[in-house]
Amino acid sequence: MSGDGAQPARRLVVNPLLCDGAGYCAEIVPELIGLDDWGYPMLRPAPLDDETVLRHATRAVAQCPRAALMLTRAADRG
Repeated sequence: MSGDGAQPARRLVVNPLLCDGAGYCAEIVPELIGLDDWGYPMLRPAPLDDETVLRHATRAVAQCPRAALMLTRAADRG
């Protein structure tokens, strides 16, 4: 990480106990989220380092009807 004041890389995570498989997240940010056979999200594990993709991921988090999605720092494990 450089000392230029940049935000740390973020990662999208899902709480599988809260998710009900509505699938809105995959519609908002399909480049990061696919759906399994039951409609539950399958997330790309890579850090979000593109500003546009991060903006879409933030929107998906905000619009999740069950608050099952969240953004964490890429270094976080959990």
